[in-house]
Amino acid sequence: MTPDKKVKILATLGPAIKGIDDIRQLVEAGVNLFRLNFSHGEHADHAQRYEWVREVERQLNYPIGILMDLQGPKLRVGRFAEGKVNLERGQAFRLDLDTTPGDARRVNLPHPEIIEALEPGMNLLLDDGRLRLQVIAKQSDGVDTKVVAGGELSDRKGVNVPEAVLQLSPLTTKDRRDLAFGLDLGVDWVALSFVQRPEDIVEARELIQGRAFLMAKIEKPSAVQHLEEIARLCDAIMVARGDLGVEVPAENVPRIQKDIIRTCRQLGRPVVVATQMLESMRFSPAPTRAEVTDVANAVAEGADAVMLSAETASGDYPLETVQMMSKIIRQVENGPDFQSQLDVSRPQAEATASDAISCAIRRISSILPVAALVNYTESGSSSLRASRERPKAPILSLTPNLNTARRLTVAWGIYSVVNERLHKVEEVTSTALEIAQAQGMAKRGDTVVITAGVPFGQPGSTNSLRIETLN
Repeated sequence: MTPDKKVKILATLGPAIKGIDDIRQLVEAGVNLFRLNFSHGEHADHAQRYEWVREVERQLNYPIGILMDLQGPKLRVGRFAEGKVNLERGQAFRLDLDTTPGDARRVNLPHPEIIEALEPGMNLLLDDGRLRLQVIAKQSDGVDTKVVAGGELSDRKGVNVPEAVLQLSPLTTKDRRDLAFGLDLGVDWVALSFVQRPEDIVEARELIQGRAFLMAKIEKPSAVQHLEEIARLCDAIMVARGDLGVEVPAENVPRIQKDIIRTCRQLGRPVVVATQMLESMRFSPAPTRAEVTDVANAVAEGADAVMLSAETASGDYPLETVQMMSKIIRQVENGPDFQSQLDVSRPQAEATASDAISCAIRRISSILPVAALVNYTESGSSSLRASRERPKAPILSLTPNLNTARRLTVAWGIYSVVNERLHKVEEVTSTALEIAQAQGMAKRGDTVVITAGVPFGQPGSTNSLRIETLN
């Protein structure tokens, strides 16, 4: 299990992945956890892929996380009598609740929540932002708009409303059905789409009931405005740049990405950067230089993980894509300025024993040639605090809980081993050194830093630190 990178890779499964051998190759190439995208595929398909991952986990004796990504509300226009129309800039166009097929003057908008939230002067984006409409007038059954940016509009194209908060739950009937299925299956993470406000996280948590960890996808302007509150309520954040890039000006996305990463690191929440990272590798064995730079920037900014979507789910080169992403991560992490940049941006520590120890191990690993930082954890919280500091040495997290180990697969620099619960302080050092050596993370003569909480089994009780040499 010798770790060769600290930033994790989240890869989406789909029809391009044919079986257990494909999964194993992706893991060996650098994937740490897998995404099941419930916007596509049947439950039987997801169940099969879930079992493939768990079988590879058993074969490798190595925890692998599984994230289910809920679709969320999909806002779309209705149908046209001719299948499509062409909208000219400056023309009038109406969106209403009438289910009659549309024409060049109007079309059905089967979402009264949107009509209720809109006000004159607001903009609507259609077909991933390719068309833009401005609201001129509002009635109870529709809105009159002016076409600001025209083009072809066909049946069932998507609608984005960046300037309004919709009175709409992020969990549709389909999502609730999918969530129940995924929780019964045993997924480790749930990614929640269409998050607009902190109350959305509370609603999802009530449904999940602690059976999985919750990742909020930041893809709405209102979620950006409430970022810190949302991050405090969930377990991790995903920078969902696809929809976010439609709803905010494209030039704002890099700054928002940096702000999200900085906020998550301060709060100790893992953060995943997603969408179109190596998009061209869906059909090409090599990425563009811009894509390589995009991945490298996310790594340099301190992201915990980077995500592959269609590249591995339906692309022609899933294995080559993962191999390329691993190469980019290693290249950045081995750069001369990588660690110093992370140190400059390190977050403010809280006045707790756990944070004091986490700061100490970061400092120790920058002074001494530390091979590994070994941390005993029940819930994973102390390992996450250590990860938040971005230490130079990798973190070997020892936990008696397989669920904890799977949760930590998304976190920067953490590699977990499921180990039986310890009961005596005397067992700590010998067990830590033995496992570090067995995992290939340390050899004779290496320095190892060990942290744990005494008494054992109490979350958040990390209060001891030892520096040992492997004999």
